[in-house]
Amino acid sequence: MGIIERIKEIEFEMARTQKNKATEYHLGQLKARIAKLRTQLLEPPKGASGGGDGFEVTKFGHGRVALIGFPSVGKSTLLTMLTGTQSEAAAYEFTTLTCIPGIIHYNDAKIQLLDLPGIIEGASEGKGRGRQVIAVAKSSDLVLMVLDASKSEGHRNILTKELEAVGLRLNKRPPQIYFKRKKTGGISFNSTLQLTHVDEKLCYQILHEYKIHNAEVLFREDATVDDLIDVIEGNRKYIKCVYVYNKIDVVGIDDVDHLARQPHSIGISCNLQLNLDRLLAKMWDEMGLVRVYTKPQGQQPDFSEPVVLSSDRGGCTVEDFCNHLHRSLLKDIKYVLVWGASSKHYPQRCGTQHLLHDEDVVQIVKKKEKEEDGGRGRFKSHTTGPARIADREKKAPLKT
Repeated sequence: MGIIERIKEIEFEMARTQKNKATEYHLGQLKARIAKLRTQLLEPPKGASGGGDGFEVTKFGHGRVALIGFPSVGKSTLLTMLTGTQSEAAAYEFTTLTCIPGIIHYNDAKIQLLDLPGIIEGASEGKGRGRQVIAVAKSSDLVLMVLDASKSEGHRNILTKELEAVGLRLNKRPPQIYFKRKKTGGISFNSTLQLTHVDEKLCYQILHEYKIHNAEVLFREDATVDDLIDVIEGNRKYIKCVYVYNKIDVVGIDDVDHLARQPHSIGISCNLQLNLDRLLAKMWDEMGLVRVYTKPQGQQPDFSEPVVLSSDRGGCTVEDFCNHLHRSLLKDIKYVLVWGASSKHYPQRCGTQHLLHDEDVVQIVKKKEKEEDGGRGRFKSHTTGPARIADREKKAPLKT
């Protein structure tokens, strides 16, 4: 029996099992088994060469965005309109057979947009080119799920299910669970709050399913069994996703209003070029990009080419800005002057942990080079010689 058949058999067993207090431990073990089998399914076969067929492209620019959707929903047309790159578009399905990159020039930044072949139901099991498409999506900073506004909303659920089956978590944050394997000591289970989905016995059974008998587990939130399995697997990718409903010009105004009010969603029309500017602004906000301009001392700010940083992980600090310029710059900084939305007054003297906002201007003030004179608290410059130091000590002898 192959891996796919075993997964389907476990899914059938889960479907016919009633969900209650008595069966929650059995269902938790079945979920762990499915997660292990799907991980094995994604592993490359033994003896396979490391080279690919040219499907992946080199990462370029300040961010990467992947277009994912069913065939013939307008992904190639959207790439052509946003980047100017010609991607073949036709009325038949599977027009795009490989990954086609393009560059979006927006807000003085370069964003790489990838047109991927359409995926179908069962892509997580290897149907079509689903594995290659999902692998490229994992390396992206943002996913644009392109959907047909005239079709059923079930397409969105199907695509989300296929992406989650291979470890992609859309618009979610990592669960607040501390997990560490140990060599000895058994399993240590603790929590900082009352748990309603997982208890100590269920945690032990899931860990034993993974053949883990020595570990430390700490719950910092009321997480579910799926969250615990994700932490144990350790290969999940948490990525932001924008649901782009194309062809809004063929549906009614009530349907457009309903689609636009859904979270992380936006409606466009590639045929009439409607709402493309708002789509670019939505992409910029979801990626969390921040433009920071430099200002040399005594000169005007350089607005020609900003430093573009990502603030999706707790914000962009002055320390991140300095490390982006040069790794050794941080130790030479005395303070920085900041102009912009993040400063209370112009300019504001800030430290390295100051959070920067979009379009801030930063001036770096370095420390002056000083050398201690024999540990006596005096400083000498590089141009001062030994004879001159002796003459100075005769006139004003040092106190001991």
